[in-house]
Amino acid sequence: MGASSEELWSSHPHLAAAAVSEDWGAAFRTYRKLTGLSQTKLGERVGLVQPDVSDIERGRRKVTSVEVRQRIVAGLGIPADLQAVAEKLSLDTAPVPQLLLPGAAPDEDLLARVTSVVDASHRVDTATLDWLDRLLAEHRRAEDRIGSRPLVDVVHQQLRTVVDLHAGARGALADRVVRLAAEHAQFLAWMAQDQARTAAALAWYDRAHEWALEAGDVDMAATTLSMKAHMAWSGGRGTRCVRLAEAARWSAPGTTLGVQGMAAQMAARGHALDGQADDARRLLDEAQDLIAQASDRPENEPVWMYFYDENWFTLQRGMAALHLRDWRAAVEQLTVGLNALPDEYRRDKTWYRACLAHALAGAGEAAQAAAVAVASVPDAAAVGRPHSWNELHITAAVLTRRRAKEAREVVAALREYD
Repeated sequence: MGASSEELWSSHPHLAAAAVSEDWGAAFRTYRKLTGLSQTKLGERVGLVQPDVSDIERGRRKVTSVEVRQRIVAGLGIPADLQAVAEKLSLDTAPVPQLLLPGAAPDEDLLARVTSVVDASHRVDTATLDWLDRLLAEHRRAEDRIGSRPLVDVVHQQLRTVVDLHAGARGALADRVVRLAAEHAQFLAWMAQDQARTAAALAWYDRAHEWALEAGDVDMAATTLSMKAHMAWSGGRGTRCVRLAEAARWSAPGTTLGVQGMAAQMAARGHALDGQADDARRLLDEAQDLIAQASDRPENEPVWMYFYDENWFTLQRGMAALHLRDWRAAVEQLTVGLNALPDEYRRDKTWYRACLAHALAGAGEAAQAAAVAVASVPDAAAVGRPHSWNELHITAAVLTRRRAKEAREVVAALREYD
């Protein structure tokens, strides 16, 4: 492709960012959108058959072979100095390509201190751990906006750094290092869950729980059980969801009100999934009361509880109504919640919009369901696979079963990104 290829890579930050992070699914989708190539033509260019291209784009296949990676690099005309291109586009000035994280980079003195700590020439100190805390918080916020895929390798590396610090830590600092490792493991578990990598998610939750117990962090110990309940809910296992959520409450006494509220709402989700409306609504009321009390003293809550608020409960009530097939209530609550949800929560907005499309289809509002679904497809393809993507497919199936002509619009939109 010569000069035109070089110009393509030097003028499209999204494409360069995907290649820098080796997110080949995103790179393929973006490249095809920019060039107009079909999956078959792209496959010919990189030496892959069309089904393989489709699987890579949908996250069902990872590129692990060096030989395949080399074919992709050659076929797409990726510049040898892509890192330099990334620098020009300010893509590598932050821990996540293409995302500038305010306050994430350490100053020169702190950078030297962190480097020396990792090299084991000095003992770990509070300033270093404070910075690592801030960095993890920035990555949590980043994941809300760009999804989990670009962050996994970065957070893996951060966890390796944290674990390396333990040898140089003593007393309370050693406990803090283990607690920080537990937080990283919990975040890695969440990202694995977001990508439907169930076995990896369970393994990371187990590791986070073990480290939390070692550090005496009851809030993280309970949170890992609540998040396992979330996994059960995602897999359609209502009873297991309830039991794990209840375990989060009784197995870790002394947790904050917010963490207790998290466990209560997870139990509510499990009951809703099993069609137990009274129990679901009772526990949602209890959880919302706990979170309201927690909001009076936010300084007492762990940092990972930042997204729990009144609007979040409106959305959870909408989800419960969706499970209970109370379509009108689901539409109303999801609509209200979405209108109040900040744009920075891109992944969550994509998920709840997909759920709103499902609720509208269930309520017989075919035209509105199709409009919401079609508008959600680009974000679902970019940051909502597989969960939001699957929910949009469910919406298409509901419309098809009801013989709504709008089903074709949704199916066509989904196929464009398949």
